[in-house]
Amino acid sequence: MAETASFKVMSESTQQDWNVIIGEQMKFMSGLADRILDHMKLLDADYGGFPVDRLQHCLQTAELAAEDGKDEEYVVCGLLHDIGDTLGSTNHADVGAAILQPFVSEENHWMVKHHGIFQGYNFFHYIGMDRDLREQFRGSPNFDRTEEFIEKYDNRAFDFDKPKLTLETFAPMVQRVFARPKNSPYQAAIE
Repeated sequence: MAETASFKVMSESTQQDWNVIIGEQMKFMSGLADRILDHMKLLDADYGGFPVDRLQHCLQTAELAAEDGKDEEYVVCGLLHDIGDTLGSTNHADVGAAILQPFVSEENHWMVKHHGIFQGYNFFHYIGMDRDLREQFRGSPNFDRTEEFIEKYDNRAFDFDKPKLTLETFAPMVQRVFARPKNSPYQAAIE
């Protein structure tokens, strides 16, 4: 059984309590990549009307980025860009971006956070929305990066004729990207 702190009210916690908590948190955090990969499995066989299930879409997005020579962090962003579909059906991009934020560059975080609006260029007009909604971000230094992500990877990742891909292909990349946060308010405590 894991060791636990002894306080009933956080304001009464002690250094000894926090030594226990940090130790347990470090163990828990070491399993983050595995929990993320397990969560991605929830997208398997979830088609939502699309020609491929959500997992294959994410895997195809990552594969296209990898084949194009993108770095591991970018490829992992491609893999996880729709991870939020399960818990944030109306704001999936925000959920995915929140998961990735401590581990990726600001540019990659922005790209994932805004990809839904940018992808909307391809279908918003069919559902009564403005397909040019992305134009509000035209002045962002990340506009072109996000537009490219959509055009080259996310938009092309619905190929139902493609052989099924597996998460195992990208698991080592996910492990490496999530091994150490780059931007976390808890940075000092976890280093």
